[in-house]
Amino acid sequence: MKKILVVDDDIQTLKYIEDILKKSDYEVISAATCFEAIDLAKENLPDLIILDIVLPDGDGGSVASSLSSYDKTSNIPIIFLTGILKKNEQELIRSKYKVLAKPTTKEELLKVVKETLSS
Repeated sequence: MKKILVVDDDIQTLKYIEDILKKSDYEVISAATCFEAIDLAKENLPDLIILDIVLPDGDGGSVASSLSSYDKTSNIPIIFLTGILKKNEQELIRSKYKVLAKPTTKEELLKVVKETLSS
């Protein structure tokens, strides 16, 4: 069973994503802050991270940067899930990461998760 860390400070979004993934037979770990996300990623070494960009104690980009500098988490793929992204930021982030816009559908989420885990 693949393990996915979902990071979002919006409880409704977090529960929505968790429910979809759990019903699709993924193990899900959740975090609502940058610090919690980094700690859980280092502790659990998930197969994938779904990461909101705007978080109460920082941003998803800093989480991704921090995890990429730690050997054990540097190769964990990240999908950014966000409702706020300027066009130039989209191009920059999409060059390195997959990006899903909020709100996302169950079908789109599962498609991107499966693609990311199989690559």
